[in-house]
Amino acid sequence: MESVKTLTVDLGERSYPIWIGQGLLSKLPAYLQTLGITSSQTLLVVTDDHVGALYLEPVLKGLQRAGFRVFSYSVPAGEQAKSLSYYEQIITYALEHKLDRQSVILALGGGVVGDLAGFVASTYMRGIPFVQLPTTLLAHDSSVGGKVAINHPLGKNMIGSFHQPLAVIYDTATLSTLPEREVACGFAEVLKHGFIWDEAFVDWLEENANPCRALQEPFLSEALYRACHIKSQVVSQDEKETGLRAILNFGHTFGHAFEALGHYRDFTHGEAVAIGMAVAAHVSEAVYGQQGLAERVTRLLSTYGLPVEWHTLPWSFEQVLEKMYTDKKVMAGRLRLVLLERMGRAVIADHVAETTLRAVWSLPFQNQL
Repeated sequence: MESVKTLTVDLGERSYPIWIGQGLLSKLPAYLQTLGITSSQTLLVVTDDHVGALYLEPVLKGLQRAGFRVFSYSVPAGEQAKSLSYYEQIITYALEHKLDRQSVILALGGGVVGDLAGFVASTYMRGIPFVQLPTTLLAHDSSVGGKVAINHPLGKNMIGSFHQPLAVIYDTATLSTLPEREVACGFAEVLKHGFIWDEAFVDWLEENANPCRALQEPFLSEALYRACHIKSQVVSQDEKETGLRAILNFGHTFGHAFEALGHYRDFTHGEAVAIGMAVAAHVSEAVYGQQGLAERVTRLLSTYGLPVEWHTLPWSFEQVLEKMYTDKKVMAGRLRLVLLERMGRAVIADHVAETTLRAVWSLPFQNQL
């Protein structure tokens, strides 16, 4: 297991490991036993149709060979699965199959599956353990930190809780089956972690863009390790997002508005956040005067195959602003934005004038790059 990278999310008694490496799913029973999970505990694997077709059968067979009693439930791939309807279906399935308070849910999939399965785990019989088994690049972010949620027709992630996993077991071999678009989307959050916390990581991502985009080892595992390390540092300092943790939402206030206005169909999460980071970087430069910051952010996003243009979006500034005011970071009617004071240092700003936002939104396209 020498090639496995390990780090810990430090939350006292609720601390947990993140294991990153190739072929970890084939060793899943051993990892579960390391966590103290025994064959007397019933397991429920929650996955989606796409991931399940690739990995569910070998995962189930491996667990059964190790003596585990294991069931599985598959939902349709996509954001629509993060709904009250599918949440209720999984709860019903768990009750019908007599899962108890010692049972463990395994979230096998991307961010949607992790959010949905984690929310089921957080509420089933007032909370049971779960393990994150991310299979997408984007899920390196959502699988760490214990935020679990489903969507409401009026907003994304409006029904949720904080429920930390027992572990994150990240088999990077599963990333080889991702379409190119999904790879790019995953790197949106990797880049975000560098932008908000570590300029040296941004330098590294610039220097190693080609092997990272090609998912070459050891570059891929190193990128994921460094991104997860940043996320774990932030979460360890502010688990419930009372302050610092909000910086992880860089680009998301704009991005979530784009997703909602596009009815979660026009953009993937990573694409919406990438455009959101491009806008936020320009707002940051306008507010803090760091010349070249926005150009560097947008250039790197483009290098990793992500969209950065907002001039072609079909919505008015007023439509976007109205949707942004439904963001969970809004306090006392004030819009709170995550901005970059400089590269590698994010701050939460509630003083940005609407005129500044409007001016950035109205920038001619050549000024957006």
